[in-house]
Amino acid sequence: MITLTHYLVLAAILFVIGLIGVIRRKNLLLLFFSTEILLNAVNIAFAAISKYYHDLTGQMFSFFIIAVAASEVAVGLGLLVLWYKRNGTIDLDSLQEMKG
Repeated sequence: MITLTHYLVLAAILFVIGLIGVIRRKNLLLLFFSTEILLNAVNIAFAAISKYYHDLTGQMFSFFIIAVAASEVAVGLGLLVLWYKRNGTIDLDSLQEMKG
């Protein structure tokens, strides 16, 4: 039987994977993916705790996080496409060499 602990361990593992991806950021697209993994880990934890306590508050927070993540992806990918058109790369090291 799957318990709350199993879900929280899964959420912790996903959160660590996302955190490592954010820390090692070399590519903007991978940074977005890592952020999504972080947000999904939090969603799993909220939904599991909500189910455990028979309260819908955690699931409502998960829906709001999904909405914020969707808007983040839309804006972020728009900026990513613009950056790629201007510089021909999405490497984060090129951000440090911006010209004014």
